[in-house]
Order: sequence, then C-alpha cells, then structure tokens
Amino acid sequence: MIKYLTTPVISMLVLMSSAQAADIARGKAKSVTCAACHGVDGNSAVPTFPRLAGQNEDYLAHSLRAYQKGTRKNDIMKGMAAALTPADIEDLAAYFGSQQGLIVKK
Repeated sequence: MIKYLTTPVISMLVLMSSAQAADIARGKAKSVTCAACHGVDGNSAVPTFPRLAGQNEDYLAHSLRAYQKGTRKNDIMKGMAAALTPADIEDLAAYFGSQQGLIVKK
C-alpha cells in the first residue's frame, strides 16, 4: 500500500516546488531598491554595505526572513524586508545568488 502512495506524493511535491520556483528575472526587477546600497548587481562599492552577489540563495533568503522577524537586527533592513512576500524573498535570493561575486585569487 505504501509503495502505491509514494509515487503520487513525490510527484505532487515536485510539481508544487516547480510551481513556486524562484525567478531570477523577477528578482532582478525587484532589486532596484536594493541597488542604492548593495549595487546594481549586488556588488556594493561601499565597504559598509555587504556584497550580496554570489552569496548562497538559502543564506540570502534566511537573512531577509530574519530581518522581517526581527531576529536579525538592522533597522534599515527590517524596514526594507517588511513588505516582501515569500515569493519576493525567493526571487531576490535567486537573482543575487546568480550574480558574480568577489573573485578570490589563490
């Protein structure tokens, strides 16, 4: 019995995750406000603002959610993150995560 339920459940989970997949293009469109501090592509030229480009998507999304909840403290970012929907957060994380970050020479 469990064998017959496993395939439909897995198929449903795959369809649900692909329907809500993050979109880099939407993230780029939503990143206009972020560019003022973090740079157009997430490579801030100002040392006091973190570089977002090339960061792990999960880290970026987690950070934005933490700013929303107040578990990560920064008054400016709390205000910026307050109006973001879960889809906005995933899209922004996908966009900045897809950008070229710092290249470290070995």
